[in-house]
Amino acid sequence: MEKTERTVAELMLDQLSLFGVQRIYGVVGDATIGFIDAMAKQDKIKFIAVKHESTAAFMASAEAKLTGRLGVCTATMGPGATNLLNGLGDAHLDKAPVLAITGQAPSNKIGTEYTQYIDQQELMKPFAAYSANLASPDATIEVLQKAARTSLGQQVVTHLSVPKDIFTMPATGEPRPFPDVIEGTSIFTKESLEQVTEMMKTAKRPMILAGSGASSASEELEKLADVWGAGILVSLGGKGLFDESSPQVLQGIGEGGNPYASELFKEADVVLLAGTTWWPEGYVPTDSRIIQIDRHFDKFVKDIPAELGIIGKTEEVLPFLTESLQGFSRSEDWLARCQEVKEKWAKQNEKEGSTAGYPAHPARIIHALDRTVEPDAILALDTGDNTVWMNRNFRQKEQTVLFSGYWRTMGFGLPAAMAAKLVKPEKQVVAVVGDGGLQMVLADLLTAVRYELNITVVVLNNETLQMERDKIKAEKKKEVGVDLTNPDFIKLAEACGWKGLRATSDTELESVLQEALNTNAPTLVDIHTAQVYFPETE
Repeated sequence: MEKTERTVAELMLDQLSLFGVQRIYGVVGDATIGFIDAMAKQDKIKFIAVKHESTAAFMASAEAKLTGRLGVCTATMGPGATNLLNGLGDAHLDKAPVLAITGQAPSNKIGTEYTQYIDQQELMKPFAAYSANLASPDATIEVLQKAARTSLGQQVVTHLSVPKDIFTMPATGEPRPFPDVIEGTSIFTKESLEQVTEMMKTAKRPMILAGSGASSASEELEKLADVWGAGILVSLGGKGLFDESSPQVLQGIGEGGNPYASELFKEADVVLLAGTTWWPEGYVPTDSRIIQIDRHFDKFVKDIPAELGIIGKTEEVLPFLTESLQGFSRSEDWLARCQEVKEKWAKQNEKEGSTAGYPAHPARIIHALDRTVEPDAILALDTGDNTVWMNRNFRQKEQTVLFSGYWRTMGFGLPAAMAAKLVKPEKQVVAVVGDGGLQMVLADLLTAVRYELNITVVVLNNETLQMERDKIKAEKKKEVGVDLTNPDFIKLAEACGWKGLRATSDTELESVLQEALNTNAPTLVDIHTAQVYFPETE
């Protein structure tokens, strides 16, 4: 292969393209001019210019969560780099493979009082498993390979800072693709899992808790639950793994889940965790024996008192467990109790979702959504009261749900929806946001227009930070600062080039949502929402 002379920035882009990177999210800044110039001269990777660096990091995190591929964001030094941190925190805690590339002071100014200079390796330390400053053009391929391999191999955040002058220096080296990895199946047999199945056979009250890591194993989980006689509960990340009509599925657990399932879950004597690292404190069995399946052993120590851990893919393990449990004498009484809990909640859920009145009850809005969105839609949730109501009342089919799981930051919904539409343009994409969360990223309504992203944003507008108000009330404290000063979201959306719609009664919800979902343009639906105290606020 004939070697061509490239600048560091050009070589980085060629290398990232070989990694499969198609987009880099960011804000233009002085210290990254060389990188921006290189992006402008090529067409393999598209630069997505956003209004705030936190949006860039949110979008990179959402893309990584949705695809499993490397998400990339960029920013200038100083305030640009610090603004990335909120989105990088989301990627860090949710195990999303994200690479942040930031500009840095010129080489001869590092460590001085140069404007905007800060030690970025120290800055990124809480979030980045690997952070390096590119000190020599000749190290470009090596450090970029290490960053990308670390991100993808460990599902973590990595970071490279590049001095402004180094971006435009000539670089040696040739881009190298990752080797084709042939990932064989883990070596499981009925015999190797005998200790697990023997424990499962002791169960009189078995339960399965499933999360997003079981996305390829929903059918196998239903088979296992049927043979074992177990109920299935899901974390928020497990929304969409199972159709609500599945006989074993009892919906969610924890805040916003099936309120009747928590007491049932506490009685479980053997619990199988499949594809989830989340453990719902305050809802858990005290004397149960716990089995956890996960690909990464380090996840077993996340405050979950697992007795047995199985390292491997959930979809590879489950068939052996199901086969070994054939003929197991399941408890029909336990199954009957699970079914009773399922039916009891289904009736209450329907009742809550039929609550009349305007401003609309949150549950009524959520039911209007589950009646109108496509069965395979992508739903991007912001953090706030809208999240728990979605978890409680949304009757899922096969939708994919994006959310800020452990970082739980406001402002995630709109950026995640935009990233989802860029990655999956053929899918219906809906962001469900609170008025407080949306106001944190309002400027990026313009980003959706700039890139012609046909998404729908549904705003639960109750003019308050309702989740915080509920928690203050629960702790019997005085409140200040929870009331919001809201704009007219319709006028604001229209000023940004969106179509704006507003339901004026609860009976209009479905028709207005349907109109929004059928509009081939960014569309915002403003729904005046009742200030309802969430039932399970502690």
